[in-house]
Amino acid sequence: MIPYRPLQTRRVPEQSVLDALHDFDPVLARVYAARGISAPEELDHSLNKLAPISALNGVADAVDLLRQFRDRHVTVIGDFDADGATSTALVLRCLRDFGFANVDYLVPNRFEFGYGLTPEIVRVAAGRSPALLITVDNGVSSIAGVAEAERLGIPVLITDHHLPGTELPDAAAMVNPNLSDSGFPSRHLAGVGVAFYLMAALGRTLESEGVEGAARKPATYLDLVALGTVADVVALDHNNRILVRQGLERIRAGKAVPGIQALLKQSGRAIGRTVSSDLGFVVGPRLNAAGRLEDMSIGIECLLTDDSALADRYAATLDRINSERRHIETKMRDQAFAYVDAMDDRRLPACVCLYDESWHQGIVGLIASRVRERCHRPVIAFARDDGGELKGSARSVPGVHIRDLLESVATTRPGLISKFGGHAMAAGLNLPQEHFTEFSDCASQQIKRLYPTADFSGALLTDGTLPPGSMNLQFAGLLRESGPWGAGFPEPMWSGEFSVVDQRVVGENHLKMRVQPADGGTVIDAIAFNQAGLPLRGLVNLAYRLDVNEFRGVETAQLIVEQIVPC
Repeated sequence: MIPYRPLQTRRVPEQSVLDALHDFDPVLARVYAARGISAPEELDHSLNKLAPISALNGVADAVDLLRQFRDRHVTVIGDFDADGATSTALVLRCLRDFGFANVDYLVPNRFEFGYGLTPEIVRVAAGRSPALLITVDNGVSSIAGVAEAERLGIPVLITDHHLPGTELPDAAAMVNPNLSDSGFPSRHLAGVGVAFYLMAALGRTLESEGVEGAARKPATYLDLVALGTVADVVALDHNNRILVRQGLERIRAGKAVPGIQALLKQSGRAIGRTVSSDLGFVVGPRLNAAGRLEDMSIGIECLLTDDSALADRYAATLDRINSERRHIETKMRDQAFAYVDAMDDRRLPACVCLYDESWHQGIVGLIASRVRERCHRPVIAFARDDGGELKGSARSVPGVHIRDLLESVATTRPGLISKFGGHAMAAGLNLPQEHFTEFSDCASQQIKRLYPTADFSGALLTDGTLPPGSMNLQFAGLLRESGPWGAGFPEPMWSGEFSVVDQRVVGENHLKMRVQPADGGTVIDAIAFNQAGLPLRGLVNLAYRLDVNEFRGVETAQLIVEQIVPC
């Protein structure tokens, strides 16, 4: 049973802000204002509104370094998630388009090498005799890996977006918007966003030196940037919304790389109607499945090929791997839920740490996310890696910076954690198995110390009650085109009382309904995924999103129900 989550209405915007947004639909203006929008310019998603390339510290030095290696062997060291895959594909495509003579990539197998530029993966790369290594979506914490590359005489260019530690690697150049000396206005860039900025800067420089069309080339791969940005669940500030919107427009126009088109078709999505949630919940998971269970090279090759037939075959393989991932995840999720459901809220620790010796290390991040959604507090799920240590994946809630938490544990109990890294909302770590209980206790203690007012209620933030005049196909279509919605800029959600006109179970566990607002109005379709249970009677309170449903070419308005509570 899905636990009830209290509803909380977003802050009502000041009238002066609403007045500034008077050109928008009044309901939409309130939605925008509740998400911090105070002027129409903040909703201008034109490419020329991006933060200046020159504002990203380190990018000029990185361009100078790259220019020295146009005629030499360059190896890109990627990562095994969707952000890493799109970053790798973007850099390879751009460098090849720019005329770089010899560019290849190497993505660490997570089970053999682990994350990032480790000394081991450097030695593997060295066997290919590269003149330069470029990291994408990793490297800022790879002190030992960069040192090993330097020992072997290979310079390293780091592009990353993860938060740096107290010590930085001694790389030949580094581009990261989160370095302490960075004045870049958008610190929420994904790894692929950082890679895009570097390629855009390189393209401009090369065009000024006579490489025709180089300045425009990176923008032709904004579909990759949009996919990696949404899939990595970084905050969609104005800069990231521009990148995602521009990428979505390329996808809808049929200008995406064949791999993205193939993955959308494989999942039954209409390419011309693609929205950000399709990237986050359909394409991204299929790419990630390869890195979780097998080898992300499959996903990267899917994004690199220009052969549509080959892209379709890669997409079919990724879909098969994703089905296997879902099967494994379901079993692990049920085990994890049984653990937390056995406790009431008073017994749950401030940081829920879970471990089972049978768990798959590639899936623990998903389990941490599922359990967090269930108990509304930071969760760290562990599996045993091939070296005998525990590999943990952490997911947090607003108000608890999970990487800072891990740093606090490491400082308080030196030697307890082998290594860690990540963001405010997600992080990874390794620790010896015998330290599990001590770590679990210390993590909860540090949360209570650092975040004594943390909100573990799991409240659903809504935009209040949707006016009856807006509960229609026209407004649903307007919302669909008014994003992109995502992390930090959430899709609108409303709540209200409805009477259930009829209901039936579809699929394995989905509740399909027709409902009518309690105070009268038009009957509308609704679906609640994974919420089939006892038949509903009388009035219910729904927390829902308004969407467009297309069936056999006919579009209708539909409520996507997040929560059902009998009145």
